[in-house]
Amino acid sequence: MTPTRQSAIANLHFSVPTVDTVMAEERAASFSKRSIKTSAKLAGLKMAVSMMDLTTLEGKDTPGKVAYLCRKALQPAEPKYGVPSCAAVCVYPNMVKYARKFLGENSPMHVASVATGFPSGQYPLRTKLEEVRRAVGEGADEIDMVIDRGAFLDGDYGKVFDEIAATKEACGAAHLKVILETGELVTYDNVRLASQIAMEAGGDFIKTSTGKVNPAATMPVTLVMLEAIRDYFFATGIRIGMKPAGGIRNSKMALAYLVMVKETLGDDWLTPDMFRFGASTLVNDVLMQIAKQVDGNYQGSDYFSLP
Repeated sequence: MTPTRQSAIANLHFSVPTVDTVMAEERAASFSKRSIKTSAKLAGLKMAVSMMDLTTLEGKDTPGKVAYLCRKALQPAEPKYGVPSCAAVCVYPNMVKYARKFLGENSPMHVASVATGFPSGQYPLRTKLEEVRRAVGEGADEIDMVIDRGAFLDGDYGKVFDEIAATKEACGAAHLKVILETGELVTYDNVRLASQIAMEAGGDFIKTSTGKVNPAATMPVTLVMLEAIRDYFFATGIRIGMKPAGGIRNSKMALAYLVMVKETLGDDWLTPDMFRFGASTLVNDVLMQIAKQVDGNYQGSDYFSLP
């Protein structure tokens, strides 16, 4: 890293605005109090499904389980409900080839792969980049990387920046989502700074969490990240996507997140290209609510296949 670049990255710590904790938490809480009714609610629920990265990240994942997940993501509910496909399936690198085989080369639904030593990020950079190249080579359209939280908390922002930039290069044409693991960053100011570094280094999306650490996504943390995206857009004209992941388990919460996105970033971000939910348990609750809106009564949770 050149001295000029090192200085510029170090100065990010001083140029990024501090977060007003009280205002962030009060504003985030206000979004969950909005009332959304009838046709607007149904449209919002279907939009939420279209933004989901249906995810399986378990040691017991198998090719058959991944194929089942792909089938669920392509057709989440019976055709009579008019539910769109999910945005992507998200799997471990070893499972990418099975998802790609099931979906085919020209599927509109994407294959996302976690990488760079998920979930800890505690791997040598060479190993991280090889994992990324392999996942892309086997058909991943998107890479969800984890930052080195130890380096960040130690103040080594240059290392964090360089690893994101190197991962972006290794992605080639694949999109890069940068996972901050906000539950380990301790403060909103750290979340804001990490968001800025991720965007400056070339991330296409910033993402809250791996889903393996508590707390995962929260509305205040997501709001801080959305405001970082807004300010970055105003400064550069570049649109960065957002993905909260982990802890969003019901349709009411999903709708509150969509309201927050609309009021913070506007309608341009209300598409699967710019906003995603990391979802494993969320999808069936949303489908139950859609069935209620269409049929006038609830279906049991066992009416829909497990994700």
